[in-house]
Amino acid sequence: MNDTAPSPAPAKLLLVDDEAALREPLGDYLSRQGFAVVQCSSAAEARSRLRDAPHEGPFDLVLLDIMMPGEDGLSLCRHLVETQDLPVIFLTARGEATDRIVGLEIGADDYVVKPFEPRELVARIRSVLRRASRSAPAATENEAFEFEGWRLDPLKRRLIDQEGAIVAISSVEFRLLLAFLEHPRQVLNRDRLLDMVQGREAHLFDRAVDNQVSRLRRKVEVDSRNPQLIQTVWGGGYMLATDVRRVVLDN
Repeated sequence: MNDTAPSPAPAKLLLVDDEAALREPLGDYLSRQGFAVVQCSSAAEARSRLRDAPHEGPFDLVLLDIMMPGEDGLSLCRHLVETQDLPVIFLTARGEATDRIVGLEIGADDYVVKPFEPRELVARIRSVLRRASRSAPAATENEAFEFEGWRLDPLKRRLIDQEGAIVAISSVEFRLLLAFLEHPRQVLNRDRLLDMVQGREAHLFDRAVDNQVSRLRRKVEVDSRNPQLIQTVWGGGYMLATDVRRVVLDN
């Protein structure tokens, strides 16, 4: 009798880049590093593969080039953060600093500048996957957070408003809200939020935190210009200024 536990399934990556000379050898390298890699040469092809994901098995992370013919990576990233809970790492050229900033602000998890060392990319991928894993509870947990009529189900990563409607949030917005809900009425400065939400290794900046907080406020505040739930603490950071209740969900 063999009692050896089955090996975990490899993380499944969607690699989207129109340059075959970069995409194909990179895909081969990542496969040798133990990832399951699906390659796409355009945003349109990536959308098609994502639509097929329920049948083929879900993706764990998207590697996304910014500059592509047709729909660019920024547009596809915006679609991903609005409709799916998928971490995104941008593959960018050196001259695209503005695009990198925009990408991070709309919800990408990290970026790597071309030309890059493949080992660095692997380290970034594993770091992002670890953060995504840490922010998701174990499958046996069935606890949710309730605050001011809102409910966040961490297992399903689902935000539900006072009327029972599901509100779409990106993976970054989910981790940001979860950080606030786990530390209600505590001041969280920008450095701590970076560590909790994206990690300092992402080379982000304070303004990116501010923009993500602004995006989250537009989802949960009655008036995002006069926020009552997520308050700014001048010189300190941000605070969730309400009580949070943990509830057990019905099976």
